[in-house]
Amino acid sequence: MMHIFTRLLATLSVILIAGTALAQTEYRIRPGDTLTIEVLEDASLNRSVVVLPDGRFNFPFAGSLRAQGRTVLQVQSDITAGIASNYAAPPTVFVSAQPLERVPVQSSGVAVARTISIYFVGEIGSPGLREVPPGTTFLQAISQSGGFTPFAATKRVQLRRTDRATGQQKVTSFNYKAVADGALLSRDPLLQDGDIILVPERRLFE
Repeated sequence: MMHIFTRLLATLSVILIAGTALAQTEYRIRPGDTLTIEVLEDASLNRSVVVLPDGRFNFPFAGSLRAQGRTVLQVQSDITAGIASNYAAPPTVFVSAQPLERVPVQSSGVAVARTISIYFVGEIGSPGLREVPPGTTFLQAISQSGGFTPFAATKRVQLRRTDRATGQQKVTSFNYKAVADGALLSRDPLLQDGDIILVPERRLFE
């Protein structure tokens, strides 16, 4: 009896894993989703990235890639092609998607949550979407990001904001230390819904 029970559990586990894999294969990626990317040949490329509001994301050597409306297998193929020139043989790339939890909406059409969505991208401890209260500043948001990675160019932190009327994106650069030390406290702006805080990778000798 125990043997039959064990086999049943194993079968159910296989079905569950297969169902999850199928869901990942068929899922169409949307802005705000988090992609976890692993490159078997180079662990330094492993990272989580957020699909930006324009439906794209950045990956080393591959540049800006489109994700919106595509499956994880299609994105996986694009990354492989984008970085292939750096390897003697085609690299092995794995991609999984974590869908953004969408804000529930009341029957009146008014969103329940009273927060704004901020995206952290690049050399940041916890990249991805954060829901923060209106009135949150740049420094306050950074404090919720998990800190910077050792490769972060903290003197060139970017705040990217899209003008909803024109669709144009404005990029403002900050020296994080100067702002945090109070030297540029007046440049600690209030964040707006959809703002992107991007931390570039540090250049050589920077």
